Amino acid sequence: METFSISILDLIIVLIYMAVIVWWGLKNGKSQDSQSYFLAGRSMPWWVVGLSLFAASISSTTLIGQSGDAYHTGLAVFNYNLTGIIVMVFFAVFLLPLYIKSGIFTIPEFLEKRFDRRSRYYFSGICIIGNIFLDAAGALYAAALIIKLILPDADLQSIIIIFAIIAASYTIPGGLSSAINAELIQAVILILGSVMLTFFCFQQGGDYFFQLFSNDDMLTKLIRPLTDTATPWLGLIVGMPILGIYFWANNQTLVQRVLSSKTIDEGRKGVLFTGSLTMLTLFIIAMPGVIARHLFPGLEKPDMVYPNMVLQLIPTGLLGIMLAALLSALTSTISAILNSTSTLFTMDFYAQFNKKADSKRLVFIGKITSCVIIVIAALWAPQIGKFGSLLKYYQEMLSYIAPPIVAAFLLGVFNKRINGNGAFAGLLGGLVMAIGMLFLKNEIFGNMHFLLIVPFLLLASGIIICVVSLCYPKPALEKLKDTVFTPADLKADFKANQALPWYKNYYSWAAILLISSALIWIVFN
Repeated sequence: METFSISILDLIIVLIYMAVIVWWGLKNGKSQDSQSYFLAGRSMPWWVVGLSLFAASISSTTLIGQSGDAYHTGLAVFNYNLTGIIVMVFFAVFLLPLYIKSGIFTIPEFLEKRFDRRSRYYFSGICIIGNIFLDAAGALYAAALIIKLILPDADLQSIIIIFAIIAASYTIPGGLSSAINAELIQAVILILGSVMLTFFCFQQGGDYFFQLFSNDDMLTKLIRPLTDTATPWLGLIVGMPILGIYFWANNQTLVQRVLSSKTIDEGRKGVLFTGSLTMLTLFIIAMPGVIARHLFPGLEKPDMVYPNMVLQLIPTGLLGIMLAALLSALTSTISAILNSTSTLFTMDFYAQFNKKADSKRLVFIGKITSCVIIVIAALWAPQIGKFGSLLKYYQEMLSYIAPPIVAAFLLGVFNKRINGNGAFAGLLGGLVMAIGMLFLKNEIFGNMHFLLIVPFLLLASGIIICVVSLCYPKPALEKLKDTVFTPADLKADFKANQALPWYKNYYSWAAILLISSALIWIVFN
């Protein structure tokens, strides 16, 4: 593995940044009661929600995984983010109001309100396992890779433990408020640092990218043939939206930030603000990854692309800022996951079994849970290196986990006839099928791309949910209150927003996002 050295100045900048983040997070923490600790008192304005959501979403998978994938396959990896923007609009219009009106702490809690406790416990358990072994461990592993480039003799496990302690030091004492306030700084530094890296990247390899684009090279195409190994066009339609709904609308780590918003309107604007920031990833992640093919030919490990760009392209002084930006993405992910996972365990399990627990007790359990989570993630993180790349590791796992859950949510929100028995049967049936596909994928589907397999699992789970639901009585009316979307809701919402100036109407910003997404697909087609 190639190694690099950094100046004392750059090292000092990184250390100062880490110290400031910890201090700022602790300074702005709230832990006096459960609502303050887990949801920051439901008091956040739209711009805070948006920046926090963006920082939490730019995980190791996004930053390091997508740049590595762009290095090998081109801009097509940006389709995940572009589809995500479409999903964010869908989430803001249809699902977000129900989440906030229902007063939930966790997304699995919504399933209990709509269905029953069985679905809540199942989904919460899945989320906890995924958060620990996919997200938290992945972020710790990515951080360790970067440090290993600078300190090759350092022990991988030791580096992981140090980063775990840094993220935990402000998140555990201060809760979601600490995490969100730290993420504000992290988001700004991440954006500025990434723009700076893009500038230096284009300065040294921009001609290469423009040559590819002018020659209509497949590396610059978002829409790919059905036989493409990266993102076949059909997978873009039938697979990515399902994974996107799970990531943006069913993911406790991200949705928890939306639940902290002051009002439904603030939450919606925050999500759409995140959508506009996510559009930047085409220029700050995907394009630099393609240019890196020219600047650093022959890199064997995809996860090393982004760290190599940072360490080789950024001059002394500015390198410290860029490393701080890179570490911002990783520490913000870890802190976000810590708080969301402790919320899941505390509110979905402990609070249900100990009904007498007061707010202080719940906060205490949340802190203990966070400690346990970070220890498990730190121990598992070194194993991720065996999966080839972070992106492959994450996408493959998510493609099996997401479809049954997405099916339960969508059918539950848009169909009043679906009941708890149907939802639970679909979730369990989907899990069994997912496990079967995991081990028998080649025998059943051959070499079919995983994005094309996702809809089969969604459809099968949906059929189970519908058939079993029809075998049992309709759900009680109280199960439908603030949990089911109706056309009347949309009509009333649209009418209320019509009276607002266009720049205050979230529909206007949603339309701008959708049009911008369509234009990007057209330009890079």
